Amino acid sequence: MAHIDLGVDETQFPGITGLMRFRPETAKPLNELAEVLLRAPNSLPAGERELIAAYVSGLNECNFCRDSHSAFAAAQLDAGMSLVDQVRADPGTAPISARLRALLRIAATVREDGRKVTPAMVDEAKAEGATDVEIHDTVLIAAAFSMFNRYVDGLGTLLPDTPERYTETARRIVENGYRA
Repeated sequence: MAHIDLGVDETQFPGITGLMRFRPETAKPLNELAEVLLRAPNSLPAGERELIAAYVSGLNECNFCRDSHSAFAAAQLDAGMSLVDQVRADPGTAPISARLRALLRIAATVREDGRKVTPAMVDEAKAEGATDVEIHDTVLIAAAFSMFNRYVDGLGTLLPDTPERYTETARRIVENGYRA
């Protein structure tokens, strides 16, 4: 049970979904931010952006966000959950592009302390083909998901009762986005 009364059945609305129902006025801008960062047109594919969110959430040990965004990434990546698991375990050895590897390094650094991102990290990402928008969005995804992770965990929300719930939600997000 969450630390506060969310006024919903938390088994039906676990994690951030219960929090969004509790405060729809804060849910709206948070969902808009997620929609822009993770789904809006971008040269970085949506599956890779979801993978960055899952990776950061895993580093932050936020089980709900890690598992949710892992499912969302897997639903949009050709290699599916196998790739997601490999990246979460070790992006240095995962079969991903050097560009994505450099972006994940930046994301991990932002998650730790944004001031530790160096010009050399940015130059490396650019040398691997990352655009300024991709670097910007990676930093913002890492920062936003650190906030989302603390929001979910700071209020002690419940996890879904079955892993299949993440897959169901992934289908909905892929089809309808975060605004629905």
